Amino acid sequence: MVMSAASATGSLSRNGFRFSDQQNGDYNQHNDGQAFSVAGSEDFEAQKAFYSNEEKRKDKRSLMSNDQEDENLLAEARQPLWRKVPIASSLINPYRIVILLRLVILVFFFHLRITTPVHDALALWIISVVCEIWLALSWIVDQLPKWFPVTRETYLERLSLRFEREEEPNLLVPVDIFVTTADPFKEPPIITANTVLSVLSVDYPVEKVTCYVSDDSASMLLFDTLSETAEFARIWVPFCNKYNIETRAPEFYFSEKLDYLKDKVHPTFVKDRRAMKREYEEFKVKINVLVTKALKKPEEGWVMQDGNPWPGSNMDDHPGMIQVCLGSTGALDKEGKELPRLVYVSREKRPGYQHHRKAGAMNALVRVSAVLSNAPFALNLDCDQYINNSKVLRESMCFLMDPQLGKKFCYVQFPKRFDGIDCNDRYANHNTVFFDINMKCLDGIQGPLYVGTGCVFNRQALYGFDPLSDKRPKMKSCCWPSSCSCCSSDSESSSDDESDQELADFDDEEEEELSFMSLKSLEKRFGQSPVFIASVLMEDGGLPKGTNTRVLIKEAIHVVSCDYEEKTEWGKEIGWLYGSVTEDILTGFNMHCRGWKSVYCMPKKAAFKGSAPINLSDRLHQVLKWASGSTEIFFSGYCPLWYGYSGKLKWLQRLAYTNSIVYPFTSIPLLIYCTIPAVCLLTGKFIIPTLSDLASIWLMALFISMILTCVLELRWSGVSIQDWWRNEQFWVIGGVSAHLFAVFQGLLKVGGVNTNFSVRAKSAHDTSFGQFYLFKWTALLIPPTSLVILNMVGIVAGISDAINNGYDSWVPFLGKLFFSLWVIVHLYPFLKGLMGKQNRTPTIVILWSILVAIIFSMIWVRIDIFLPKQTGPALRQCGIRC
Repeated sequence: MVMSAASATGSLSRNGFRFSDQQNGDYNQHNDGQAFSVAGSEDFEAQKAFYSNEEKRKDKRSLMSNDQEDENLLAEARQPLWRKVPIASSLINPYRIVILLRLVILVFFFHLRITTPVHDALALWIISVVCEIWLALSWIVDQLPKWFPVTRETYLERLSLRFEREEEPNLLVPVDIFVTTADPFKEPPIITANTVLSVLSVDYPVEKVTCYVSDDSASMLLFDTLSETAEFARIWVPFCNKYNIETRAPEFYFSEKLDYLKDKVHPTFVKDRRAMKREYEEFKVKINVLVTKALKKPEEGWVMQDGNPWPGSNMDDHPGMIQVCLGSTGALDKEGKELPRLVYVSREKRPGYQHHRKAGAMNALVRVSAVLSNAPFALNLDCDQYINNSKVLRESMCFLMDPQLGKKFCYVQFPKRFDGIDCNDRYANHNTVFFDINMKCLDGIQGPLYVGTGCVFNRQALYGFDPLSDKRPKMKSCCWPSSCSCCSSDSESSSDDESDQELADFDDEEEEELSFMSLKSLEKRFGQSPVFIASVLMEDGGLPKGTNTRVLIKEAIHVVSCDYEEKTEWGKEIGWLYGSVTEDILTGFNMHCRGWKSVYCMPKKAAFKGSAPINLSDRLHQVLKWASGSTEIFFSGYCPLWYGYSGKLKWLQRLAYTNSIVYPFTSIPLLIYCTIPAVCLLTGKFIIPTLSDLASIWLMALFISMILTCVLELRWSGVSIQDWWRNEQFWVIGGVSAHLFAVFQGLLKVGGVNTNFSVRAKSAHDTSFGQFYLFKWTALLIPPTSLVILNMVGIVAGISDAINNGYDSWVPFLGKLFFSLWVIVHLYPFLKGLMGKQNRTPTIVILWSILVAIIFSMIWVRIDIFLPKQTGPALRQCGIRC
């Protein structure tokens, strides 16, 4: 039973919380193609007229030309929907040559380093050589998968010509869209509302789009927000469609500093835009009122508009809730046209059960959507990642609906783009090097990594099937088992007496295909839901006609129960995998191991945009979460070093996944290497001996090869030097802070100590820079601050020593000074973030850093290996007349 969110009534039962509907009617989903009228076809028919007799000859020639044009269109529709564009050989070949030269230079350089020890600083020399070897290996692991970068082009016109012909049913495949949120106070409801509005107004047939919003906090605030959003969508969606608006998230559309009169010739556009902006401001006021009310929770708990208590007052102990805010009938916009479907989902939570954070919520959405709509493809979005390009679904369909290779693609990944970042990108939030270089390169091997959002999945890949598997059973949409009781028929009551749960009433052909599979084996894998199992076996998705809506809603409540996944393969081989806070890397890795390929799509207009952490503390905690997830994978059974050797994962792809989970461990040699320059300046020792002519040549060759590698990489990728430099700086900042902490947290988890992560707070667009200078204390700030202080003290000590010892000591001092300045320059953005707007470092940071620096100084003073050894008798002055 479903109903509109504005007039929600419900009943609490053991199976969950169900809603009844008075306004939206039944929630029906049909997989068969529905007629999709192309705008302007009726006007074309209305304008037909008979020609005069003297113009018949011209009319005949025009008909012949029209036939020729139709043939040309058909020929164009048969062309590929996309093509792979390799990087020009003039750009990529010099890059490859320099990489090979750098590898050769590294071999000779390390041969020289190992065979020429520094005897008067032997301990420092050994430590530095070990760190250099580790850093060189990490560069090799990162560099080799960059051998085959590619870009891809899509042809949306051909997609329309092939699947959206006039006067024929629209053949584009339905898509389910998942939006996840976990805390309406850290993730403002207005942000989630904008994401949902961008989904509902996407340029795609409305009958083929269903948006599911997962609320992991069971908040009535978000529930009411979606009710208001559904009402506002009735005027926002037709406005976007009428004037072809981009961007279709209203907050970001109205905040764009563009000439909105450009290319808008419709005389009523200005009037309608002003009216829409007023409506949106009123919508924001309503949302703000809901937020204000939510800050004061009543003692007796929340109460809905109909007077019934809200079942989710306790976010850790509540039943499952599903509400259809916009259904397929009764959900019309102000022009009387159909709107996409919008469904609110809050999975059941009970004490004593593992809920697996976002991965568990995503798996619940997979099951709910399979029962209610069962689209063959699914797009997942974070609540702060709105659709910036309204044609993004069509972009992904160019790959997934490809008749030859579409069945081999497990997902289409789009790059992450962000709003609200300072123009200098102080903390490398854009992450351009990763999205515009690394991901392009992986697309030339087996496909890009899954980055957690902005990804369109093949549902069959989520179910753990292999691509193009002959053993996978198939089932038509009209052949559901009678035990499901989901189809309305006169014989519905006859199935109530059946005790066994075997799949029955299939056609003879389907029975032969399924003869080797029993219902028990399917239930052991997918869970005890005949309706869901039946939907899994339908490779092309969809629901049968005449489905019983009451049964589907009841079954949807069942599949989001907290004990549904027990003794199944959910989170192990099916859906989003558990065991790491970075479930995205784990899930994509498992799909690639099965032989699937992924695609990286970079349309000219960014597909999605979202928010990024704006201050230093939040950015470091975000990096800490990613690094901790990688260490969890390293210590788990899914580590790429020993998992998935089935011959389906290419070795360069395995090397890329290895790099994605090993990189946090580079923080240890990096921290040591950033400390060594200060030690050298304070002790007067150096890790490099006096250079010979040959040694100088190899050292210069190494530096030149490093510079050439970076220059050529920027040349073929198009990444700016500023973005590359910011990435290098934050690699050092994150390496000596967040990555280091992640390694220790991973070791603690192996020892049985778990660490928890909270949801990162998002800021609304109009206040995105409000927290830019906000300082939040965190222990992650101590190591990099201590490094800066140590190197500054070392520089002062080195200068003093050089002045006291004369001219000959300046040459070795300049070598030591270079390494210390390298550390300080890389940590410069960290220093700016630490100083804050008032250019004042918080006292607690200074105290902790000075304490660490003093302790370190006392330790190295007492260690004999850093001090010169005296040989022979001890000499001392014995008096004036000695």
